[in-house]
Amino acid sequence: MALFDALDALDAIAWSSLRQEGWTIERAAEAMARGEIAFAGKYSAPDYELLVGGGCALAIESTMILHAPKVREMLEQLGIPVFIERSAYESHPLGRTEWIKLYGALLDREAEADAFFEAQAEQVEALADFPNTEKTVAFFYISSDGSAVLRAPDDYVARMIELAGGRYCFGAGEPAGGKSSVSVTMEAFYAAARDADYLIYNATIDDPLPDLAALLEKSPLLADFRAVREGNAWCTDKTLYQATGSVGEFTRDLHRMLTGETEGLRFIYRLE
Repeated sequence: MALFDALDALDAIAWSSLRQEGWTIERAAEAMARGEIAFAGKYSAPDYELLVGGGCALAIESTMILHAPKVREMLEQLGIPVFIERSAYESHPLGRTEWIKLYGALLDREAEADAFFEAQAEQVEALADFPNTEKTVAFFYISSDGSAVLRAPDDYVARMIELAGGRYCFGAGEPAGGKSSVSVTMEAFYAAARDADYLIYNATIDDPLPDLAALLEKSPLLADFRAVREGNAWCTDKTLYQATGSVGEFTRDLHRMLTGETEGLRFIYRLE
């Protein structure tokens, strides 16, 4: 949705698997409020009658559809092609944004797609000559079973931290068997991240944290982490999950965090 929004092409989307209140992309929520985009059921339980009756020409699905193979099969039997969007598995953050070129080709807006991608790439490339700070960063959230869920070492988030001038503290570059995230015990997380310079709580999966006390409620062990003691515990904004086209801005936010320029950050905030 973010990439269609960047192409000013929301009019090409007729149905959504999220309700209006589920979108942090403002223009998508507004389009649903006006009835220009309709809710067509969750990805795992779509309203087939609505889609067929409305003449749906293409279903763009996230990889979650792989967990609902019967849904994909039914859509295809009804004559609706299924396209699986795999941008979350890109190893380089700009790889996610580059998917806009595919949508630009589908919508005959290739020039606009190229221009948008180049603008994001310029923001990242502007950091290329900056020496790495060598400060270590842990990017994680705490699951309901008490384990720590980390972005995989070969994931685009780990690469984004490196591009921003930091070091991902979980063995950056090591493969994780095709997974974008890895779950570890809090004991293993403590051993790997207790001396990290920065903690970033991933609220794109969990809910955003209001303050440091809320983070410590997740696990009392976190109170002993260096980043917490030194005031460098951070949290992502909820909008980051849907901001596929904003990797340049997020990378610059990370860079500014690492270099102490913390005013006006868009996607992350310090936990006080």
